[in-house]
Parts: sequence; structure tokens; C-alpha cells
Amino acid sequence: MSDPEGEPVIRTVAMPADTNPAGDIFGGWLMAQMDLAAGTIAARHAHGRCATIAVEGMEFRRPVKVGDEVSLYGRLLGTGRTSMKIAVEAFRRERSAEVRELVTKAVFVYVALDEHGTPRAIAGPR
Repeated sequence: MSDPEGEPVIRTVAMPADTNPAGDIFGGWLMAQMDLAAGTIAARHAHGRCATIAVEGMEFRRPVKVGDEVSLYGRLLGTGRTSMKIAVEAFRRERSAEVRELVTKAVFVYVALDEHGTPRAIAGPR
């Protein structure tokens, strides 16, 4: 069991509607949850609207099963003038167990946007 890096952002339960034809949780569902977690960190840091522009290095290490608790942890790795890199790790835990395992991790790149959808400079704290 590895310890997560970053802050807890989302915890959810994988449901039957989220499965692929093999009966495991669809990788796209997991990636969407990770994107939501990264987006939460990006919006809070940029104090406004942001958009995903890239995902770096995603590798699915273990399957997620129906009923598993999925916990997403994220941390801001760095910022540019308009962009941010955010690391997200996804862990699964059987609902009746205590052991969690890392199932995937990736770095999401976000850009801060103004009201017209144009990249904007990331402002300081509000």
C-alpha cells in the first residue's frame, strides 16, 4: 500500500453503470473523476474558470471493481503565467476492507480562462 501524495479531493463509489464490457470500471469514468479532481484544484488556485488542455502519463495499473470506494488525491505541481500542472492519484479500496491500492496517476495541465474563454493570467489569492 502506498500513501497518497496531496490533498483528498473526491471520494466516490464505482457503480454498475460505470462498467466496461469486461465488467470492470471503464477507464474513461476513472479519468473523468480524476479530471474533476484536478479541475477543483485548478479553479481554486486560479480563482475562476479553467480548462483541461493535456493529460500526461496516465497508466492504468489495476482494475477498479463495482462497489469499490475510489479516492482521488491531488496536488499543484507548478504554475506558469496562464497554466497549471496538477498531479492526481486514484486509489481503490474494497468497501469491506481497509487496504487501499493505487490504480492510476497522471498529471493534468489546465489553463485559466477569462469570461470569453481566452487564456488569462493566474491572479494571486483573493
